[in-house]
Amino acid sequence: MQLPKTSEHPRGWNTNLSHQRKLHSYQVEVNWYENFSQDISERCPIPQGLKCFQRENEWLIVMEDLATSGFPSIIENAEKQHLKAVLHWLANFHACFMGRRSELIWEHGTYWHISTRPDELKALEDKELKKYAKDIDSMLEENKYQTIVHGDAKLANFCFNAEGTECAGLDFQYVGHGCGMKDVALFMSSSIEPKDCKRMEVWVLDTYFIALDEALKHYQPQLDSADVEKAWRPMFAVAWADFQRFIKGWSPNHWKVNVYTEGLREGVLRDMRFN
Repeated sequence: MQLPKTSEHPRGWNTNLSHQRKLHSYQVEVNWYENFSQDISERCPIPQGLKCFQRENEWLIVMEDLATSGFPSIIENAEKQHLKAVLHWLANFHACFMGRRSELIWEHGTYWHISTRPDELKALEDKELKKYAKDIDSMLEENKYQTIVHGDAKLANFCFNAEGTECAGLDFQYVGHGCGMKDVALFMSSSIEPKDCKRMEVWVLDTYFIALDEALKHYQPQLDSADVEKAWRPMFAVAWADFQRFIKGWSPNHWKVNVYTEGLREGVLRDMRFN
């Protein structure tokens, strides 16, 4: 991948900070494939990093071809088996890295973290969401259970087997520390139509936490999975409100700002007002 030069962004976010964020994201991805990809089991497959080369203005990452490793399909319209496959992948990924920390990845995972998005926060016209933005972030960052999150767990970043029952993850530019609900919220935002989100919410969370319970028994048998769920399930709405803070500052008319997401935002802010 060739290192980008400062250029025009389609929404005008061509600042030096955004340029440095993109540069760091490439370094993080190189670090990931060099130092972490061998740690992943078959329960949450990713491309194995075979070799990384760095030149003056580019990095070259040689990695496993997922298409020849049993994951040839990219899905645009997810059905339930695809949703379940990714939720199982995320649960195993989060369980595998529960409590692990490293300076080689983002201190705060996800591409929308408030510390890396001051321009979007400044542009945010939702005054109440802006008022509580740092408190929302603190709720996520101070949660008792922290893991490594994918950071950009959208549907397009997963490849599926022919049956659509298993998947592999890719694109680790924003992998870092955080609460696993960030990945679940982002994935749901990318894979389920807004009109169906309210109806599907309980199924999504139940599917994820059932898989997380089994994954924790495998990776972290010393942890109480019921306690992890108790700490994380309420963070789903908080994580999505945090994502809304970014989306509404970046592109307030985006389709991901809708009745369902505004309802989650309102619920989180209502709790903030009374606490």
